[in-house]
Amino acid sequence: MQLTPMAPKCGVEISGVSLAQCSDAEMEQIKQAIYEHGVAVFRDQEFSPEDHIKFGKRWGGIDINNYFPLQEDYGEIAVVKKEADQATNIGGAWHTDHSYDQIPAMGSVLVARELPPAGGDTEWAHMGAAYDALPDNLKEEIEGLEAFHTADHVYKADGLYAQTDMGKSLRGQDLKTGAVHPVVIRHPHTGRKLLYVNTAFTINFVGQTREESLPLLQRLCDAALTGDNQCRLQWKPGTVAIWDNRTTWHNAINDYQGHRREMHRITLSGDALAA
Repeated sequence: MQLTPMAPKCGVEISGVSLAQCSDAEMEQIKQAIYEHGVAVFRDQEFSPEDHIKFGKRWGGIDINNYFPLQEDYGEIAVVKKEADQATNIGGAWHTDHSYDQIPAMGSVLVARELPPAGGDTEWAHMGAAYDALPDNLKEEIEGLEAFHTADHVYKADGLYAQTDMGKSLRGQDLKTGAVHPVVIRHPHTGRKLLYVNTAFTINFVGQTREESLPLLQRLCDAALTGDNQCRLQWKPGTVAIWDNRTTWHNAINDYQGHRREMHRITLSGDALAA
């Protein structure tokens, strides 16, 4: 198994392994690489829906997504798609999946099933590198802070997606979400400090209003995106990406108008977050 960095501080491409047939030892190496690098990319994989589900269960558990449509014959698999006549895509802004849950999902296993002829790349940014790069006075300012996260403004029946051509395909629009997490967390496996806010779901700091929170929140979100802590994936048939939601943000680029794109995603169960 060979690991090739995708960028100086984020992402790794792993070759020489079949995800569908990897050994227990290889699985542990894959996990550790993702915990450290944030995202791992695997090319030329033969990865059926059965393989996808089996892999997720071997990792430790599967969370069923409440909002995305589910694959008809495989209910553990969420379908992340954009039709050729749609303008809006799912995940088209920097975010961290499931930060609005009390115990956020650890990460995702995303498989390319149908791709546009060009475009549709995905970007990731490493939140350990983002935290490390903060000036000391800003680290002191956010020490001990907690923030409130919710997805209600995005997925509810009157939310952002409902106002677009994507809204009709979503589920769970009557659900209510909300969770409080530390602004700086420690990764449960590496011990590394990670910045844990994001532009999509972090609403305010505890004890402050949204308006009072925005200046600092914006400073943190701006600081999270520096050139050398980001990587970008150009999808190809047979590509699988696995990422850690605690370690990374991601962004699905919407630059393939007039073409269909379908990805299959399994969400991996996580652990309670702690500072």
